[in-house]
Amino acid sequence: MPTVDDVLEHVGEFGWFQKQAFLLLCLISASLAPIYVGIVFLGFTPDHHCRSPGVAELSQRCGWSPAEELNYTVPGLGSAGEASFLSQCMKYEVDWNQSTLDCVDPLSSLAANRSHLPLSPCEHGWVYDTPGSSIVTEFNLVCGDAWKVDLFQSCVNLGFFLGSLVVGYIADRFGRKLCLLVTTLVTSLSGVLTAVAPDYTSMLLFRLLQGMVSKGSWVSGYTLITEFVGSGYRRTTAILYQVAFTVGLVGLAGVAYAIPDWRWLQLAVSLPTFLFLLYYWFVPESPRWLLSQKRTTQAVRIMEQIAQKNRKVPPADLKMMCLEEDASERQSPSFADLFRTPSLRKHTLILMYLWFSCAVLYQGLIMHVGATGANLYLDFFYSSLVEFPAAFIILVTIDRIGRIYPIAASNLVAGAACLLMIFIPHELHWLNVTLACLGRMGATIVLQMVCLVNAELYPTFIRNLGMMVCSALCDLGGIFTPFMVFRLMEVWQALPLILFGVLGLTAGAVTLLLPETKGVALPETIEEAENLGRRKSKAKENTIYLQVQTGKSPHT
Repeated sequence: MPTVDDVLEHVGEFGWFQKQAFLLLCLISASLAPIYVGIVFLGFTPDHHCRSPGVAELSQRCGWSPAEELNYTVPGLGSAGEASFLSQCMKYEVDWNQSTLDCVDPLSSLAANRSHLPLSPCEHGWVYDTPGSSIVTEFNLVCGDAWKVDLFQSCVNLGFFLGSLVVGYIADRFGRKLCLLVTTLVTSLSGVLTAVAPDYTSMLLFRLLQGMVSKGSWVSGYTLITEFVGSGYRRTTAILYQVAFTVGLVGLAGVAYAIPDWRWLQLAVSLPTFLFLLYYWFVPESPRWLLSQKRTTQAVRIMEQIAQKNRKVPPADLKMMCLEEDASERQSPSFADLFRTPSLRKHTLILMYLWFSCAVLYQGLIMHVGATGANLYLDFFYSSLVEFPAAFIILVTIDRIGRIYPIAASNLVAGAACLLMIFIPHELHWLNVTLACLGRMGATIVLQMVCLVNAELYPTFIRNLGMMVCSALCDLGGIFTPFMVFRLMEVWQALPLILFGVLGLTAGAVTLLLPETKGVALPETIEEAENLGRRKSKAKENTIYLQVQTGKSPHT
């Protein structure tokens, strides 16, 4: 009886049907970018200072320039360290409406040295130096409430984590297509609700909901396209599907530049995603899933449609199509199996650390560049472009050099780039951006390649479980990253870079403790997984992409 791959060899492994489905599903991959890193624009924190009643009127009466107004009325300007906190979060306890104040250095009549004047926290809000708006400017998420910006982004990653616990079950139980459509609908609705949220709390809840379902939408698209194409195209298609996410990043920079208001920006990236519901008519259910549910007639009908679109003749024994049976898949996997033997324990712990560290490096560098960049939009655009050569490097090296050395080298490059950024003076901004781009490229390579290695190190019956458990550390890393970046920057702007550097260098070192899996057959049993590296045979690499989809992480 022919398997699905046997049939695809006759009806076309990557014909017109697969190309159309690939392009349509890539739009879903691209649409995840504003959800994953949209905080850079939605949560942008501009320069700000306390709003003091009477200052605007006095400034107008005296004809001050904006610089003069700040110099005369805002404490702590012109010096470093504690000064930024004073200028942004404290104000002089002065009645600016009193008529005795002079237009030239008005505070001199109140105290010989203005540092002796009493200060108090901002009571009347803040003045922001920006033509647009963000959640920071609208909800005053600065000073004592600055941590709420971190929580906004952490909620997305918490949603990814919680969603990953149920997405795989929904896709396996009810089908890839239904999972895709339902998660897309909820993603679109929650995105619009975030844009019109009346207060911070409701916005947070809608963002959490969006995180919970948007990962499911991305994973469902990934699963469908890898199940539609033949085995010879599976790995390349999977990598290019992730490249579509990079296209979304590049496009996000342009859209954010054109729409500086956060609510309209959120609507602009959410409303078009409702069009993905039209995929009900354009993207069929996965024949592999239908066969797994014993719905052979529907699977055969879809294969006939694929053959017709690809202008191929289906095989005569099409109606006898079946799935490849694997006895090991009938075993019951358990969490303890991931730690059952010394090698599996070592592999699981190292993979957990790799997922965690590369998530912190990837998101952390994006946030750090956004918080320190001279031009938010250009810096984000340039650093996004480096993900394209990252995909090319993966495609070139994965079969020639292997997996372990490129992952180790990429981690070391990312870590070293972060440490070098500490010593670059602020005037050499271009060099800082270049190093950040280099670090981002290294983190991107790790994020994409660790997924493949994760699948290749586990025996078949716990491969999905191993993927789900280890990649969950990616989402956990994303939960903590905003707090690591923004809170540590309040202590010292370079402090997050030290953390990133240590994480990257350590990850590069521990990667070398993993066995090389290039040219090694996928282990079928725990014993084979234990002896990995001592056995070589023809690799079944492309089958991996059918066995790990439900454990995938958003960008990997």
